[in-house]
Amino acid sequence: MPKRHVEIAGAGFAGLTTAIAFRQRGWTARVHEVSPELRDFGAGIFIWENGLRVLRALGAYDDVVAGAHEAPGYEGRNERDERISYESFGPHRGTRMLTMTRQHLYSAMLRAAERVGVEFVTSSEVVGARPEGELITADGRSWRADLVVGADGVRSKVRPSLGLEPSRIKFGFGIIRLLVPRGERDLTTTDPDNVINFWTPDLRILYVPCNRHELYLAMAARQTDPLGIAVPVNKEYWAKAFPHLAHIVERIGDIGRYDTYETSRLERWSVGRAVLVGDSANAMPPTLGQGAGCAMMNGLSLAAMVAHAPDIVEALRAWEAQERPLTDHTQDLSSRYAATRAGSEGGSKWTPEAMRTALHIPTGTEEMAD
Repeated sequence: MPKRHVEIAGAGFAGLTTAIAFRQRGWTARVHEVSPELRDFGAGIFIWENGLRVLRALGAYDDVVAGAHEAPGYEGRNERDERISYESFGPHRGTRMLTMTRQHLYSAMLRAAERVGVEFVTSSEVVGARPEGELITADGRSWRADLVVGADGVRSKVRPSLGLEPSRIKFGFGIIRLLVPRGERDLTTTDPDNVINFWTPDLRILYVPCNRHELYLAMAARQTDPLGIAVPVNKEYWAKAFPHLAHIVERIGDIGRYDTYETSRLERWSVGRAVLVGDSANAMPPTLGQGAGCAMMNGLSLAAMVAHAPDIVEALRAWEAQERPLTDHTQDLSSRYAATRAGSEGGSKWTPEAMRTALHIPTGTEEMAD
């Protein structure tokens, strides 16, 4: 019996996970990336225990953990630099909170993909898909497969070609994401290894150590605030709002990008033998740090449930029925937190409801030792 084959649009975290997981199960996998090179942009990312279990299943865990930062706690501080909340993480909570640069995570996953023989086609713009199992690229070529996967992000071109249009919730603010050099004594009033949410009534700086040398800043401002959303960052404006962080703000270069918060939801995730994974299917605000985690869980579970199924279309329906409730829950709660600015008034946002996704055992990792 010939090997089954999957064609994937998008070489992000969802696409890489899906490709590796299908290759591990005997399929051939080809990934199309519109950019001329395989890399991620310069920002930070959170990975919780659910994502770490996926990385272990993919063979990328050791590489990721070796260069990541395990933050002892998540702290909220107000405009006067006073602590208003604190949560610790680790074995007592059932999950670590690992932070790292997106490129570090991406490089480790790319090495895992190359080890198992995933094929990549760069500068390949996917413009659509057909339910019978074809990806269509901008050069007019048709790439046939037993399964095609749209992992091409929030602005997916695969999605509308299948007749799927998301319902969207757009929030009135977003974040500038960037990396800056980390100093030895950046903070003197609290533990500089913590992840810290610094709040004012209108602005926020999320301080995230990624490793010993790099610091991720997520700077949140309303879309109606031209000085807050300006890129390059208006350092004078931000330093005035957070004078205790002025020495860190001063290190920001002429980099960064402003992304608005939004949630998108589809009535269904697949049509025939074409399926959507990650942000193309279920984009969410980053308020729970689970966008990548959910994408990776869904990519792994897709392979686990479809790879050996005799009927791919039926297996896709079963996969969505099983995996969607947790993804919907994560979308709903991250959206609620985005709308209410959870954590800005004190108290914990890391409730049992919020931790459900982090503590979940993803499909395809059930037999792994903790």
